[in-house]
Amino acid sequence: MFAHAQRPVPPLLISQEKICFVIAKAREFDVKDVVSDTNSGSNASDDGMISILEDYRDDPTFAELTGFINALTEDEQIDLVALARLGRGDGEISDWQEIRLEAERQHNKRTATYLIGMPLLADHLEEGLSQFGRSCND
Repeated sequence: MFAHAQRPVPPLLISQEKICFVIAKAREFDVKDVVSDTNSGSNASDDGMISILEDYRDDPTFAELTGFINALTEDEQIDLVALARLGRGDGEISDWQEIRLEAERQHNKRTATYLIGMPLLADHLEEGLSQFGRSCND
């Protein structure tokens, strides 16, 4: 039998560093819990800083992640969406062009909201990145 030539890995138009930043921030955001005491009069330092793990509307992690994604170029946003979809099992690396084209067709100004609303975003991005033979530990 003849050995099949390994297909080259397609290029990403977003840097690994930016993907890893989104993964890290998405993990921070995913650990947030519902607000347990909306009328608490206590000081955060008095209650062991537990309130930083609660999901408030003015959450700085949400704002930072949203701002970062919104500041990406259109191509970077498309790659990020396609990478998340690849990582959640919408295809394999050999389907990258089709997955990316679909993300490009659906691109709009709500990319950050879409991605942040995706359950397990960090896991999906990490898995998608691994299909490119990369990781945030590189």
